[in-house]
Amino acid sequence: MRVSRRRFLTLAGATTASVTMVSPLEAFYARVAKGEVSRGAGFGPLRPKLPLNASELTNTVLGDLSQEPLLALPPGFRYRALSITGQNMSDGSKVPAGHDGMAAFPGPNNTILLVRNHELSTSLPDSYNYPVSGANRYSTAALGGTTTLVVGRNRQLVKDFVSLAGTRTNCAGGPTPWGSWISCEETFSTTTNASSTIVKHGYNFEVYANANSGIVNPIPLKDMGRFSHEAIAVDPKTGYIYETEDRGDSCFYRFVPRVVEEGKKAKQLQLGDLQQGGTLYALKVKGAENFTLNTTNNPNLPVPSKGGQPGRIKVGQQLEVEWVKIDNPDPDFTDNSDTANSLGKPESIRGQAQSQGAAIFFRGEGAFYGNGKIYFVATQAGTPAFNNARGNGQVWEYNPRKETLKLLVEASSAGDLLDEPDNVVVAPFGDLILCEDGGGEQYLVGVNKQGKLYQFAKNVLFANSTDATLKDQFADNEFAGACFSPDGKTMFVNIQTPGITFAIWGPWTGN
Repeated sequence: MRVSRRRFLTLAGATTASVTMVSPLEAFYARVAKGEVSRGAGFGPLRPKLPLNASELTNTVLGDLSQEPLLALPPGFRYRALSITGQNMSDGSKVPAGHDGMAAFPGPNNTILLVRNHELSTSLPDSYNYPVSGANRYSTAALGGTTTLVVGRNRQLVKDFVSLAGTRTNCAGGPTPWGSWISCEETFSTTTNASSTIVKHGYNFEVYANANSGIVNPIPLKDMGRFSHEAIAVDPKTGYIYETEDRGDSCFYRFVPRVVEEGKKAKQLQLGDLQQGGTLYALKVKGAENFTLNTTNNPNLPVPSKGGQPGRIKVGQQLEVEWVKIDNPDPDFTDNSDTANSLGKPESIRGQAQSQGAAIFFRGEGAFYGNGKIYFVATQAGTPAFNNARGNGQVWEYNPRKETLKLLVEASSAGDLLDEPDNVVVAPFGDLILCEDGGGEQYLVGVNKQGKLYQFAKNVLFANSTDATLKDQFADNEFAGACFSPDGKTMFVNIQTPGITFAIWGPWTGN
């Protein structure tokens, strides 16, 4: 672990709207306000464990893993390694690399459906060349997409197959109330198809959670915007979809589907409705032009791509907001270049938003709906960490009923339990589970109802290996895609590289 390891607490990402989050959020907020971030007992001390199906892991892309602990877990918890990069899939292809965002849905005959992103671009190393394969591709040059896993009641893999192919850098996304996964491309780029056709990237794609879907028709949801997407969260009461953007000068967006604009009730939304388009908006703080919510009042860090100092916005301070309309959701430019300006208007979506005074956030990442609110993360905003220009992160709470924005958490540089979380889920028992994506050792970190932090799981793959190459490539890799089964008994989570999906279960009520 690095001595200067940057750690902070952020709260984001629930796949279940019914989870009550007031207790952990408010308890943590109160502790932060007092300068108290306490360690909780959690579920007990972590110990390296072999997966329950270790005997099946003798022949993997990493060699024989049958005697290799992959996770450290508390007493009473067990796990299976369900899907490892390079293994054979039911559709005849190989499990792709780059496991990332994921969500769980109810399947037929008491099965569980997992729809999983693969954050892959256009090239992979020869020694680790496992793209998302299959026909019906959005682009023949792009290697990303999604796979769907069918998991049985015994937490064993029943079936797996490619469900979206030919997209690029599929990072996070989010589930919808109508049973689909929105997969987000975290890029603004183009590829060239085999037919020499230029294909634009930077869109969202909808994947139906279905045990027999096969590869879905890859239709870019262009009205949701072309930008470096990270995550989405759906407000089931309105049908509005909120989107984060992973850039240093990002905005926070709201997409209103056309079927909602035309008066159709949100609960009637179904697969395919988003293809009818809609209107994109960006958040603006009332009375403030280009309110830079990440630089606060540090005169030495005046640009949006830096961190900030506490003071300009107080934790708990509430701001009134409004929304500005994006006229062109499908731009050809990601920045406001001279070429774009020659067209007579800022061409990037951010440019259009910020020309109307939209608020600026430093790296919007996780987002979720819960307790009637939308929570989202500005992952490197706030107080600079250990003399680094980047901050450790902020968590914002948007109240769609009151049209207000509140800074829920601004992390200090002295935290010691969490390092740059990315994907986050609220557990059925009320705790928050966060996936680390920072330097050094990687944990799943929980926040209990008293606002205390605890480490629930640790990536220990090759932690003690004498093979320097293996250790350099695969140890200390990020967790991603944490989610819970519909019955709340099983947590699913990924390690991104080498790409392993886990099912974890145990005495959840013992915390």
